[in-house]
Amino acid sequence: MDELAWLDASALAQLIHAGELSPLEAVDAAIARVEALNPKLNAVITPLFDQARQQAVSPDLQAGPFRGVPLLLKDYLCQTAGDPYYEGMGFLRDLDWRAPADTYLAQKFRAAGFIILGKTNLPEQAMGPVTEPAAFGPTHNPWNLAHTPGGSSGGSAAAATAGEYWRSCPVIGRVVTAGHW
Repeated sequence: MDELAWLDASALAQLIHAGELSPLEAVDAAIARVEALNPKLNAVITPLFDQARQQAVSPDLQAGPFRGVPLLLKDYLCQTAGDPYYEGMGFLRDLDWRAPADTYLAQKFRAAGFIILGKTNLPEQAMGPVTEPAAFGPTHNPWNLAHTPGGSSGGSAAAATAGEYWRSCPVIGRVVTAGHW
């Protein structure tokens, strides 16, 4: 079992700060878990693995309280400069639309030291009771793959509740950061 999978963002940050774990090791472990489970869950629709690895070894990595901790973002309202941004919509995916700049929230995540690992699936424009967008296909509930995790944060919810494989990659979407989960 991957012992990092049981740690939350604060515990990972402490290990990194103490020099017991490097940001790259944290990122690589989270990527391994995404690659292991995402084919079944379809929770992460935009992996940003290469740039996450580059950030993990960059001397410019912010020294905030979560320095080096990998983070998944809900693909809604939190745009990151140069990265795909689709809001679950096929026409934005087909255009390969990219965000021109970081939103305020993305800036704050980066300032805290988080490394953005990817973006999670959601219904079109985050509306609807299930995460089954035509553009990316359904996200599956990790506890029962025949079911949806439901709601506008389905990809984030599936990633957050997939147990030991996902716990060391915290998921923060608009609903979570707003405190309404």
